[in-house]
Amino acid sequence: MKNGSSEPLDERRRRWLIATSAVGAIGSVAAVVPFVDSFAPPASAKAAGAPVRADLGKLAPGSMMTIAWRGKPVFIVNRTDEMLAAVLKANPMVADPHTEHPFSIPLPAYCSNEYRSRPEHRNLLVVIGVCTHLGCTPLPRFQSGAQPSLPDDWPGGFLCPCHGSTYDLAGRVFKDKPAPQNLDVPRYMFASSTSIVVGQDEKGEA
Repeated sequence: MKNGSSEPLDERRRRWLIATSAVGAIGSVAAVVPFVDSFAPPASAKAAGAPVRADLGKLAPGSMMTIAWRGKPVFIVNRTDEMLAAVLKANPMVADPHTEHPFSIPLPAYCSNEYRSRPEHRNLLVVIGVCTHLGCTPLPRFQSGAQPSLPDDWPGGFLCPCHGSTYDLAGRVFKDKPAPQNLDVPRYMFASSTSIVVGQDEKGEA
């Protein structure tokens, strides 16, 4: 009788252990999933680094617009022929004319030219508007010639209001300035003849 009655008891105990173990495992998974999800970046963080599209339809020659990408200002300048000529004039005045020492991101290969722009749209300058000295935002000073805080032979470009660093109309820093490097050029591409995408090119997102 003892042997006959012990077998059903052991069987019931085995089933009870299996059932409670399964419930415990499910509970553990339910607890872990939210914990793992907490490591995933929120949608707002992903959006902050996403490519940004800008409409160039109203960007007149000689003017600039500013957009935000990854929390930084990006300058888009529609340079005139005179401004492009000023870039060549500034070659002997700038510290790194060929951007051999980029600041925080590599210069895109398609912008590795005298104008630091895409050859098919050489008039369009796209640079991150963050001074490479201490991170201030440079101001446009496109008019050439003598002006306050600028030299008499000023060819046009950008002036950092914090410590006086100056950049030409290709975003290259002038010699003997606090800023050590040129303004960064982000990866970008044209979505149409009148729109640009910053933070993405033919190779994908930056």
